[in-house]
Amino acid sequence: MNFVVLGASKGLGDAFVKGLPEKGDHVWMVSRSRPVSLALNDGVHRYWIEADLSLSTASNHIADAMKDEPIDVLIYNAGIWEKEGFEDHYDFEKDDPKDITNIMHVNTTSAILCTQKLLPNLKKSENAKIILIGSADGIENNESKQVTYVASKFGMRGIGNSLRENLRKYEIGVTCINPGNIAATIPYEEGLEKVLTTYKGKRIPVQDIVSLVKTVANLSKASCVKEINIPAMLDRNA
Repeated sequence: MNFVVLGASKGLGDAFVKGLPEKGDHVWMVSRSRPVSLALNDGVHRYWIEADLSLSTASNHIADAMKDEPIDVLIYNAGIWEKEGFEDHYDFEKDDPKDITNIMHVNTTSAILCTQKLLPNLKKSENAKIILIGSADGIENNESKQVTYVASKFGMRGIGNSLRENLRKYEIGVTCINPGNIAATIPYEEGLEKVLTTYKGKRIPVQDIVSLVKTVANLSKASCVKEINIPAMLDRNA
């Protein structure tokens, strides 16, 4: 299979790069910084596309790098949030307008542009899937105070809904996954048990999200998984 992972250098993106492909598969990793996973020698073909998704030119650059390669699974995993947005002292009134614009571009506008530019590659696949990584903060009745981040993740769900209708005639599946707090600081290769021991059900292991994506990617084109909401079991705010 051919995978493209946007936001691939660390955290969940790094886990996708390590956990999704099997020997012989190809993975194109899109990020600003060089992914350490390029050094892996496990029979997976990995390529790096250096791109800054905050720039309007990024989607054209990525499409040019992919050329005519078919894409079986496109994952838009990029996401940024307000400075100190998860701190108790966060204050929306102090948000910088430039940061607001940048968050909306990286989290939503860039997802639209990149998908649009890579559709010719997706159409070359016999069973293409688009996976959008949203957030539990983009679901109704969340308790987050981060106005722009929340708006962008609500927007991701809207992108998925409308993309699905545009691409139904091509039988390209579009799935939006909305996870709660992820244990993104514990690398994929350190294993599931370390996450369970460290966070005791309050954060989601990256392995679980990888498993979800792998399942969706392997479904036939007859099935359409629209949206998956996955909070941490013991996260009281999810």
